[in-house]
Amino acid sequence: MTSPHTIVFDLDGTLVDTAPDLITALNYVLDREGLPPVPMQSARNMIGAGARKLIERGLEAEGRTVTPSDMDRMTADFIAYYAEHIAVESRPFEGLEAALDHFAAQGHRLAVCTNKLEWLSKRLLDQLDLSRRFAAICGADTFGVQKPDPAIFRETVARAGGEVKASIMVGDAGTDVGVARRAGVPVIGVSFGYTDVPIAELKPDRLIHHMRDLPAAAHSLMTARASASH
Repeated sequence: MTSPHTIVFDLDGTLVDTAPDLITALNYVLDREGLPPVPMQSARNMIGAGARKLIERGLEAEGRTVTPSDMDRMTADFIAYYAEHIAVESRPFEGLEAALDHFAAQGHRLAVCTNKLEWLSKRLLDQLDLSRRFAAICGADTFGVQKPDPAIFRETVARAGGEVKASIMVGDAGTDVGVARRAGVPVIGVSFGYTDVPIAELKPDRLIHHMRDLPAAAHSLMTARASASH
């Protein structure tokens, strides 16, 4: 039996397939600016760095730039619309809840560390009945820093009541691998998320293609850590 760990998850593209609702909100904002919608498939990999960056990428796809004040207005419009339509089509990835059940039964702590705003993250997880599973849900505004700054990871683990030296990051993109490397913890990459660089190229410690494989991947990292410390 390995000692209890804190399993820290990214949100968008890792826990939940949020792309449909995020892209709908993006296209709502673009439509208000008289711009054509971005296709769902190409827009998936624009997700992951927050609302403002998503809008910037959507505008870049049209070769458009806007003033900072226009960007502020568009970001506010996006967040207002998205908050009201946050879980229309967003769903947990297949196998997620069974994996979370497994970790809980083993006595591990679960936490969320995302570059989404904290209140939006909680609203989404509340609507999907997932919030109760996590000891901490921390976003880009919780501590004033974003991934890959390791402070957000360390503070998330602390808020969950865990220890960094007994924690694992699970994510789908470069910010997740980056925050884990900077915090000095192992990272499991998921291949089904949103990233402009394929996660395999970022060389996570383990790579999974379905949530059913997560418990085994996490256990192998815990076992490796335990044997390395003896």
